[in-house]
Amino acid sequence: MCVPACQKKIAQALSRRHFLRSAGIGSLGVMAASCAPAASTEPAQQAPQTLSYSRVVDLTHVLGEQFPAFSGQQQVTIEQVSDLNKDGYNMNRWTIVEHTGTHLDAPFHFSDQQTADNIPVADLVGQVAVIDIRAKAADNPDAQLTPEDIKAWEATHGELPSGVIVAMNSGWDAYVNGPKFRNADDDGGLHFPGFHVEATSMLMEERSVKGILVDTLSLDHGPSPDFAVHFSWLPSNRWGVECVANLGDLPPIGATVIVGGPKIQGATGGPSRVIALV
Repeated sequence: MCVPACQKKIAQALSRRHFLRSAGIGSLGVMAASCAPAASTEPAQQAPQTLSYSRVVDLTHVLGEQFPAFSGQQQVTIEQVSDLNKDGYNMNRWTIVEHTGTHLDAPFHFSDQQTADNIPVADLVGQVAVIDIRAKAADNPDAQLTPEDIKAWEATHGELPSGVIVAMNSGWDAYVNGPKFRNADDDGGLHFPGFHVEATSMLMEERSVKGILVDTLSLDHGPSPDFAVHFSWLPSNRWGVECVANLGDLPPIGATVIVGGPKIQGATGGPSRVIALV
């Protein structure tokens, strides 16, 4: 998700971070050398891990030329370049804006942190906690997942485990094939649920969370004036996935999510196959 209105803010933020990094690079190198851990005399022992599951849930929407986009403009074109009957094989050419369909927002999308290809693959796999806000989203399309929603979830299921992925289930995936997915008003303003910046601040500062998932077009709710969640969450070197599907088929805790993000050099994100093992 990105629009021209936020590009100036991104450039200003990146310029400031580049200056700060350049000023501190020498001292950081000295600190890294002096703080290097001593070599262990014994090999590290890791307990074997097993993963069992009974079903696989696809959290990915089908991506086609008419998939709704934040901008309201078509972001995918598919052109056939080879035909089985004529050429002996089928092949298409895709032209895709990175942030369309079920897609990854890499940290680099709103910062100078990791590009999609540099996210450690282990960080794209983890247990998922699904926080259900469908009731309040049904009453208010501008609903946000708040710290109170996190605390209510934890009161029932226990504190969010370390390394978890947190998903917002607003039920908005049901609207993906119609105008309500963008839910634009007469002035072009969008109305759909998202994370509240106080919730993501809590997840960053008080919990250990790898990434977040939303079933809407943006990590921020539709009418956000400043993309506060994007501007705080992604620069922390965490990722998000937008436009996920079928979160209602997952338990509140216990499923494992695998985000098949794009491994394209320099990518700010991109369409991804996201699955859950239950």
